[in-house]
Amino acid sequence: MADAKVIPFDDDRSRGSAVQRPPRRRSAGSRRKGDPTVVREVQHLPGRTIQQDDVPVTREEPGAPVKPEPEEQSGGSGWDRRIAGGLAFLRRRLTGEYEVDDFGYDQDLTDQVLMSMLRPFYEKYFRVEVKGIENIPSDGGALIVANHSGTLPLDGLMMQVAVHDNHPAGRHLRLLAADLVFMLPVVNELARKAGHTLACAEDAERLLQRGELVGVMPEGFKGVGKPFSDRYKLQRFGRGGFVSTALRQGTPIIPCSIVGAEEIYPMIGNAKTLARLLGFPYFPITPTFPWLGPLGAVPLPTKWTIQFGEPILTDGYPPEAAEDPMLMFNLTDQVREQIQHTLYKLLVQRRSVFF
Repeated sequence: MADAKVIPFDDDRSRGSAVQRPPRRRSAGSRRKGDPTVVREVQHLPGRTIQQDDVPVTREEPGAPVKPEPEEQSGGSGWDRRIAGGLAFLRRRLTGEYEVDDFGYDQDLTDQVLMSMLRPFYEKYFRVEVKGIENIPSDGGALIVANHSGTLPLDGLMMQVAVHDNHPAGRHLRLLAADLVFMLPVVNELARKAGHTLACAEDAERLLQRGELVGVMPEGFKGVGKPFSDRYKLQRFGRGGFVSTALRQGTPIIPCSIVGAEEIYPMIGNAKTLARLLGFPYFPITPTFPWLGPLGAVPLPTKWTIQFGEPILTDGYPPEAAEDPMLMFNLTDQVREQIQHTLYKLLVQRRSVFF
């Protein structure tokens, strides 16, 4: 929003247009005791030539915008921008001036609402520290492969905020999610709006062809629902389907290691019978849930670190390499080992779970 033009009430020149008064000259030496040290503009006598070494003028010329004070810059103008952005967002929603792609991704809603809802958890609650963001390319398709943990999949959401808020190009991460996510009534709509799609090779290839940044967590439910005793021990990475997808598109694979998510819901048990009745892959039992009811669903405020490793390039392989099972196995094992090694390194460097 453009800065408003402010006309000071004590501006003699603004009053001079209504009443003509003889010009007055006040020198620096005539300042009374207790007056501010800032010297006001000197009104020069008729016929006097202005010298370069005269007292500097501290007031802007008529019609020029007045530079706001630091308080206005940090407070008022910031809130003005937020209010203006909110009103512009409401106008776009009411008039339909926003785009939704064929996956259901609504970038305007994600930037203005969903990211704003996740950002307090990212910045204040989990205090996420990001490393290696320069390993993510500024444009073009890339596949980010990360470990999965935490009982509830909050790590994927925090990784999405980390990429958007820290990458110089402000890139958006499109996550591949399990089919259970798209079976839940409210979660389904929010996931689609945030750019998530089904974890299948067809959707991943379409996104990579468009030059999107795609995120996948190959451990799946085996990783997010593993017991607390197995924390930071990577589970099996499936059959290496993500490697085959990257080879077909010739896009780099970027390993990502997330530390801190394992402790937000320490899973000490699994009510398998209840999980089968509800259609869930597991039903977690933690030190606080279900004993404390809804309060037990509040995650612990652990300190997170997300590190993006050096990319593993795939554009040097021939097209038929995607059908080579040994190559896929070797690349899958390379990605897994790099993530596991980085996890151990970050755990050694970590001072505390919460600080």
